[in-house]
Amino acid sequence: MWHRLTLLSVLLLSPLALAQEGSAPDISRQPRAEDLRDILSARAYGMGGAWRALGVGAESGTGNPAALAAFRTYRIELTGAWDWVGKDAFGMVAVADSSSSPLAAGMSYQLITLGKGTERATGHLSTVGLAMPFGESLMVGVSSRYLILRGARQANAFTGDAGILLRLGQVFSLGVSAHNLIGTGNPELTRYYSAHTGVLAGLLTIAADVRADFETNDRATFTYSGGLEYLFGQSFPVRAGFTWDGFTRSPQVSAGIGLMTPGGGVDLAYRHDFGGEGGRLVALTLKLQVR
Repeated sequence: MWHRLTLLSVLLLSPLALAQEGSAPDISRQPRAEDLRDILSARAYGMGGAWRALGVGAESGTGNPAALAAFRTYRIELTGAWDWVGKDAFGMVAVADSSSSPLAAGMSYQLITLGKGTERATGHLSTVGLAMPFGESLMVGVSSRYLILRGARQANAFTGDAGILLRLGQVFSLGVSAHNLIGTGNPELTRYYSAHTGVLAGLLTIAADVRADFETNDRATFTYSGGLEYLFGQSFPVRAGFTWDGFTRSPQVSAGIGLMTPGGGVDLAYRHDFGGEGGRLVALTLKLQVR
């Protein structure tokens, strides 16, 4: 009798257990939207992805667009990156001008390949950003983004970002930004928000970002990034960074080096992912800068 009741209980409960197992969130890899949030310069990779508050790169318009007005310079950057495990790769050219007029502007184009085999997709992402400084402390910026994606993943969408950056003297900066504010209904471009801070103390730079996504998983998902840079001999930056990925619930560590000259420089970075697909990414950026 008891054996029959036990067998009946197992038969009745097994479908429920299978359903619960099937509904468990898959944390083996990042969602689609994270792929496009993770296209950075080598300097940003080396600092763990904490870069939105710094405003020292031509790609600033793809993060917090207000950071385009942080420094009066004309910048051109060319970046290439490759993850030899996930087979993702991208190339980026970015131009930013905050010296010709009070209104700072930046443009970037990114050629992206994602996935491998039958899951491979190729994308073109273009961003145009504008930023207006109000005095020396407050900057406000907006940007528009256009994505075309072909292959295993399809997208043809337009959206935009907005941000505010507050500089407290020459050392501290604080910012907030909102991304993909124009709804597209596309899983590649879900809305998210970021709060970030930076400390530029002479030869030492420290930065931290937190990214909040309330849509992709129908719940709050937070990703935390932190990094630092120290400049040796006024020319040789050394960088290190750490990221906690809220989607894969795993850490990433990164390191980078560079060479700085009065007119530009070169940066090299490596990032090691301890979760998700176990990515191994290397990135190289060439920079030209005119003050």
